[in-house]
Amino acid sequence: MRLTSIALVLIVLPLSAATGWAKGDADKGRLRTYTCTGCHGVAEYKNAYPQYHVPKIAGQSEQYLVAALKAYRSGERAHPTMRAQALSFSDQDIEDIAAFVAAGTLTGSSK
Repeated sequence: MRLTSIALVLIVLPLSAATGWAKGDADKGRLRTYTCTGCHGVAEYKNAYPQYHVPKIAGQSEQYLVAALKAYRSGERAHPTMRAQALSFSDQDIEDIAAFVAAGTLTGSSK
């Protein structure tokens, strides 16, 4: 029984880390989203780059938000403003932001 429990833990822990489940603190994330609301928190916002759509992100899944921000930071996703923003965030900042935004509380946005 004990061996089975240990084996289960050894299998589940690496899998949970690999899936990228967000471990953020929404309260800390709220403090980091002040610049996000300038575009993503304004209903029907149109930015200066017409080729880029400004999506509603409030209520989006944490996993998606983490992946998107990391992709902007690495350059895998191309958008000059988002890349600049993401470059200023640590991995923990990204987790915190994702936790807050996923809760659907980004000012001016809705799920």
